[in-house]
Formats: sequence, C-alpha cells, structure tokens
Amino acid sequence: MERIYLDNSATTKLDEKVLQAMLKELTGPPANPASFHSFGRDARSLLSNARSTVASFFKVKPEEIIFTSGGTEGLNYLLQGIGTDGHIITTEIEHSAIHKTLKNLESKGLKVTYLPVDLWGAPLPDQIESAILPTTKAIILSAANSETGVKIDLEKIGSIAEKKNIPFLVDAVAYIGKDPFILPNGVTALVIAAHKFHGPKGIGAVFVRSGSKFAPLIHGGNQENMRRAGTINLAGAIGIAEAIQILNEDQEQITKKISKLRDRFEQILFEKIPNISINGEGARVSNTSNIAFHDVDGETLLMHLDLLGIAASHGSTCSTGALEPSRVLTSMGISRKIARSSIRFSFSRMNTEEEIKVATKQIADIVTKLRQMLQ
Repeated sequence: MERIYLDNSATTKLDEKVLQAMLKELTGPPANPASFHSFGRDARSLLSNARSTVASFFKVKPEEIIFTSGGTEGLNYLLQGIGTDGHIITTEIEHSAIHKTLKNLESKGLKVTYLPVDLWGAPLPDQIESAILPTTKAIILSAANSETGVKIDLEKIGSIAEKKNIPFLVDAVAYIGKDPFILPNGVTALVIAAHKFHGPKGIGAVFVRSGSKFAPLIHGGNQENMRRAGTINLAGAIGIAEAIQILNEDQEQITKKISKLRDRFEQILFEKIPNISINGEGARVSNTSNIAFHDVDGETLLMHLDLLGIAASHGSTCSTGALEPSRVLTSMGISRKIARSSIRFSFSRMNTEEEIKVATKQIADIVTKLRQMLQ
C-alpha cells in the first residue's frame, strides 16, 4: 500500500537538495563557528553565508537574523524577552506556542487582550486599532492560521503598528513556503521554522529589526551576537538557508502547483460528498483545507484514512482522556459538533495529482459509509 501524506502543515519531507547541502557539513571536518582556528573560521564562513541567504529572502540585514531551534523557541524568545509589564494584543486563535506562553506570562502580571475572531477566521485591522491602549507594548499575530490557513491583512496591521509605534511580532511559521511573502515595514520581528517548507527539523530563524530589544531566552555563551547562547546547529543553518534559497528561486511556481492541487482536492470532494463545508471564510494560504464533514466523527474518519495510508490532521487535543474540539475552530464560533467533524488536509509541492485522485475517492467512500451507519 502506497501511503499518501496530506499533513504538510505539521511537517514536510526534507528536500533532497537540502539534505545534500547539510551532508557536506555533517560528513566534513569538525566545525564550530565559535572556534578561532582555521576549522572555526571555515564554519563561521558557512554560517555567515547561511544567515545572508535567509536575510536576502526577507530583504533585511544579516545581523537581523537569529538562528533558533524552531518556531516555538523563536516565539518564546520574543514574548518572554519583551517582559511582563504592560499590555499585549493577540487573538483567541493563535498557535499554542503563543497562546500558552501568554497565559503563563499573564500569571506573572502581563495584561493580554485576546481578540475574538468570527467565521472569517482572522482579526480585522479595525479590531487591532480599537484594542490599543496607552500601555500596549506589542501586537502578536500569526500571518496565517496553522489550522485553517486564513491570512491576516499583514500590511494594514503593520501600518497601524508603525503609526502607533508599537512592536508588531509575527508568527510566520504557517505562511512561509506557501505563498509569496513581502515583509512590511511595520513588522518588528518575525518567526519561521525550516521543517514547514522542506527544511530540517530543529532549526528556525527570527528576524528582529535593528534597534529592537528582547532579553535573551537562553543564556550562556556569546553566540548569535549574544542573543541566543549555545553552539549553533550549523548543519541546520545550512539546511534552512538551502530551503529558503529554493523559495527565493521558485516560490511563484511552488504556490501555483500547491494551489492547483488544493483547489482540485476541494473541487472533487464537493462534487462527491454532500453537506461539507470549509472552515475559514477569509483568504487562505495555498496549501490548507480545513473541511467539516457534517454528521461524521472526525476522529473516526481520521482512523479510517490512516488504515488506508492517508495522513491528515484533526486539529484537536486530548484532555483527561476525552477528545476536545479544536480551540481555534470553536473560538471562531463554529459549534463543537462541527469542529469535531473537521479535518485539516495540507499539501506541498511534493504531492501529486494522482495522490489527490486516490485520496478524494477514499475520503468520499469512507464518509458515505460512516453516514450510512448512522441511518
């Protein structure tokens, strides 16, 4: 049985070009960029090149890029590094790396406004502007929601933040690699993770605009210009740079391919299966379909798909042994019943039209059988 991977918002397959770039470092001589001998100098040169490549994607300075272990560390660096006094604006639908970190900081005195989000699936610029207080020290939002793929109006919100002189922190983990990206002037800091766009796990990057100050999350040595201590994951840095370079060269074609696959997937499902709907009415990144199969238990559907070798995601978590519906979907005003019937499918440039054909047939067959069992 050939397996079909439609969970690319969770992680993606490592690109062969990325692997080969990393192997040169992994199989080469020992190399620590912090060392002063020739081996260290060679490593620093590789690290510098990797940093410049990432910076060029966002059209920023290399010194504004910090390498991290991934998206969660990057978001914790920004949120914990900004301190616990004052007020922060966010939404009810952010990734747990933001949501849980802010909940923890609230217990230490931080004031947080969690803006409601309706079926559109993203906060509106007017909401952001109305929530600003004299004590507001930052706005933190996801460029695209990790469960629905719905995008925020990054440029308008960035303009508001710039006008009000408030730091605007952006979680771009679910966005980069899916659609073309231009960094607005109003963005103060931005977080990415390589494994979301065919790079390696365990490496991410944070853009921090010059002049912005965040206290280090990890203390120790003077690596990353004293902003993130610890021996750098050089192979990872090379890997994320190679993955970024692929986007630099081919993003428009990548987006076209993924969009075509996703749109075809949705078209076939809507033709074959009655009473389904897409969660999130706003514009989405090219790779995400969060679909509610009404009157079908999503967990049961997922298990049947898994038995057939088709991978997707529920977007739910286990709490005290009972499946809870997605916090993101219920915060959008979607009923718990519909949230439980919802599945996230996510695509990448490595998926094929044949996979879409096979997967949609299997999904339609299973949904039909599950509904018949309820009659």
